[in-house]
Amino acid sequence: MLAAYAAATTRIGLGNGVVPIYPRHPVTMAQAAATLNEVSSGRFRLGIGVSHKSAMEAMLGLRLVEPLGVMREYVAVLRGALAEGTDFQGGHYRVRWSLALPKRPPAPPIYLAALSVKMLELAGEIADGAVLWLCPPAYVRDVALPALERGRRRAGKPLAGFEIVAAVPLAVSDDRAAAMSAFRGELKRYVEQPFYRAMMQAAGLGDAVAAFDRTGEVPELLAEALGGIGDARGARDYVEAYRKAGVTLPAVRPITVPDAPWYRRTLEAAAGW
Repeated sequence: MLAAYAAATTRIGLGNGVVPIYPRHPVTMAQAAATLNEVSSGRFRLGIGVSHKSAMEAMLGLRLVEPLGVMREYVAVLRGALAEGTDFQGGHYRVRWSLALPKRPPAPPIYLAALSVKMLELAGEIADGAVLWLCPPAYVRDVALPALERGRRRAGKPLAGFEIVAAVPLAVSDDRAAAMSAFRGELKRYVEQPFYRAMMQAAGLGDAVAAFDRTGEVPELLAEALGGIGDARGARDYVEAYRKAGVTLPAVRPITVPDAPWYRRTLEAAAGW
């Protein structure tokens, strides 16, 4: 899909957020990323993440073990494979890979999906950016940004120039009730995930999570904190709250994409911001 977008455009940036690392070897990931980066003339950004046990183990039958250690080694191998090659011996990967290639665009930046404090710190240390999902502005400001700064200091690098991407769920719609109902239904599976629950509680949404535990339904208060729903002005204000919190690239994501009736209107509104 990204290759099709690259062929149809000349200026827009392209990125994915994100590809799980456990099902795909880092050299294979590097080959795909290098190809996309070349066909897009250097416009591609590679987003990777560890995913969750419910997806990796229950769905795919893989073992999600030592995610921080695996991710550290994965990025090391990936960077080598995106350059001239790598001779890496680690606890999780043992790779000897080199490939002479013609001149091509510089390697694409690598962004890590991060939610927990430890993964945020690792992203700041070894990556070029971080991708956040369902993190309200308060969590970005009070938890994510300080953790990323600690990781950057560990690597001896400034936070300036580090991309902080936050997916921003939006629905620009006159039917607020329908959009809210759709978003509350979509959120249910996330509130049941331990990592997301911990993030929401750290963002000051513990009472809303407790309400979900009592009723089994996502309270409207939680949905309002995690997405912008309503008219274009309110949605724009919600995006600006992310910018003020420190996000450098708000990634608008229409709620219940792609078959929602507000999908096109939301994207067209956001394009003007």
